[in-house]
Amino acid sequence: MIKEWATVVSWQQGVALLRCEPKAGCGSCKARSGCGAHALNELVAENEHHLQVRIEQPLEPGQRVEVGIAEGSLLRSAVLVYMTPLLGMMLGGGLLQWWMGSDAAALLGAVVGGTSAFFVARLLATRLGEQAEYQPVVLQIGLPPGVLRLHPESDTPF
Repeated sequence: MIKEWATVVSWQQGVALLRCEPKAGCGSCKARSGCGAHALNELVAENEHHLQVRIEQPLEPGQRVEVGIAEGSLLRSAVLVYMTPLLGMMLGGGLLQWWMGSDAAALLGAVVGGTSAFFVARLLATRLGEQAEYQPVVLQIGLPPGVLRLHPESDTPF
């Protein structure tokens, strides 16, 4: 199970809208110049990701929840998204290269095959996304904001 903490933006009729903050790499080493995660974070602007999760328990805005998704479904999704267009490009380019015998035909076949396979992957991903095993689930719910307050004027800690 891959887990991540998120903040509740809103909760209405059993559906919570969550905001997941991106991480800035692992931060566990000083190899910034040779680290792929650091280089990728420099290229991509950090933004927030929103996620909708079904949960019957009412949640308050600002409350933290831990969400998780099964590794197997995440890996299958990644294979679908990355491998399908790649295979479409290779198949389309190879078929037109074999049929017409020119590099221009191979290029055209690769573009058409990759684009077609991308739309097939998008359609399959939409259908898979409706299945329960591909949906994130709430694993833990934190306290609502403002529940735990410290009173410094009191002599007792609690």
